[in-house]
Amino acid sequence: MMAKFDGKFESHNQEWETPQWLFDKLDAEFNFDWDVAADEHNTKCEKFMYKYLDALTQRWDDTCWLNPPYKQVGKWMKKAHEQMLLGVTTVALIPARTNTNWWHDYCMKAREIRFIKGRPKFGDAKYGLPQPLAIVVFQPPIPLFHGSDYKTTKISSFEIEDTLSKE
Repeated sequence: MMAKFDGKFESHNQEWETPQWLFDKLDAEFNFDWDVAADEHNTKCEKFMYKYLDALTQRWDDTCWLNPPYKQVGKWMKKAHEQMLLGVTTVALIPARTNTNWWHDYCMKAREIRFIKGRPKFGDAKYGLPQPLAIVVFQPPIPLFHGSDYKTTKISSFEIEDTLSKE
């Protein structure tokens, strides 16, 4: 028998604001310069692009925060991967859709993937998201020895107990 959710997790909104506690924790670690998928109402950084400057066609710079619209995640992961190869660090909060081509083509080439334990709530949502989430860290490759750009993706769990959904 299939579970009935009766619209509990439905949303036509694809642009949910990043939970502040989550951004603050990552910003303390990465010191973000840009929010590359934001507008003046939901940006987490002083500098941002997306609706007015099409971030998918712009050159990113410095260290970027990315919480993309979830219906276009593949395009955003491709862009983050391309920017990583140009020397830009991007930290992305995305659905962990490990069965997609874009996950394997781009996310698995990132420096680190942190799977989020629990269901964080976004904006004024009543419930946390019903899908698994991941933080994907795209950082330029660090040579392990002269002439090498080999690296291994680190996989870990990201848990903040006081913010987890109790459902």
